[in-house]
Amino acid sequence: MAHESSSILSRIEGLPIIAVFVALLGLFMFTAPEVFLHPNIYTTFLSTLPPLILLAIGLTFVIGAGEIDLCFPAIIGFSGFVFAILFKQYQLGWLAVAAALLSGLAVGFINGLLVAKVGIPSFIATLGTQFFWFGMATVLSGGKSYALRGAEESSVWQWLVGRFGEPSSYDWQNQISIQAIWTALVAVFLWFILNRHRFGEHVLFIGDSNEVSRVVGIDVDQEKIKLFTLMGGLAAVAAMFLTLENKNYFGNQGQGYLLTAIASVLIGGTSIFGGKATIVGTVFGCFIIGMLEAGLVASGLTGEWVRTVQGLVFLAAVVFYLYMEEPQRRRALALRLRLTRPAASAPASQPEGAKAP
Repeated sequence: MAHESSSILSRIEGLPIIAVFVALLGLFMFTAPEVFLHPNIYTTFLSTLPPLILLAIGLTFVIGAGEIDLCFPAIIGFSGFVFAILFKQYQLGWLAVAAALLSGLAVGFINGLLVAKVGIPSFIATLGTQFFWFGMATVLSGGKSYALRGAEESSVWQWLVGRFGEPSSYDWQNQISIQAIWTALVAVFLWFILNRHRFGEHVLFIGDSNEVSRVVGIDVDQEKIKLFTLMGGLAAVAAMFLTLENKNYFGNQGQGYLLTAIASVLIGGTSIFGGKATIVGTVFGCFIIGMLEAGLVASGLTGEWVRTVQGLVFLAAVVFYLYMEEPQRRRALALRLRLTRPAASAPASQPEGAKAP
């Protein structure tokens, strides 16, 4: 019975990182009950975490294929500008949404071509395009920010980031953001793509080995182009969510997401070497990162200690996930800590007079 229950638990995707999330949430409920026992903090998370979750889900596919994308912060800046200028200055509404989405897909497609067809390593290619598209956003915007005053009156705002209740109300049930629903739908859809669709299977095959993937008939170049195009599209959606939620556009609005998105993916259990990826783990990794700073500050920790504790929690979460998901690591650790004894290599006693080997 115990073996059956443990096998059932082992089949739950992302269980170790879910356990870390629940433990941290319980800790913050104990240390900062006035914040974490009140629903307003959770409605705040639902309006601030969706861009990070979208970016991290896209990176889950990219890293699962053994690649990396450093360009998505610049896509947020560039696509956000395309959206802001068309929405504010030209009053194009949903056409501005389509243009911003197409701009993100186009940048992602170019990244894919550079990696798959030109043969530039993804780290170098996306690092270069990050500088280029950030520069383009700065040049086109003139370094200015754009305030989207009155955006909440448009159907675009109401359908993408609006509230289910009255936005001016402070009741928590009126502050649930629609962008959280869109993000949940995207996450579920892409979970099925990764785990139940041929594209997801190809992604993990490529992450294991490009050469083997070609031998079994996978068009590696085409799949990599799809990967980076998907990443560009998700970054464009994140840019629109950010711009509409803040009702303002800043040229550098994507710069804070690079390390947090990568950390969310790796904390969630996706292998940095490729071949293994988990959407569920990534989503909970995003919640841990989003909750951690707020929880530490609410618990009374001073600013200079916040980053230190964050780093420790990130490392602990990754190590915990590794040893929970990989039994051979647990056994090796147990042996090193002498929690279990290795099998004896010789009989405990020898006949008298026998020669020792």
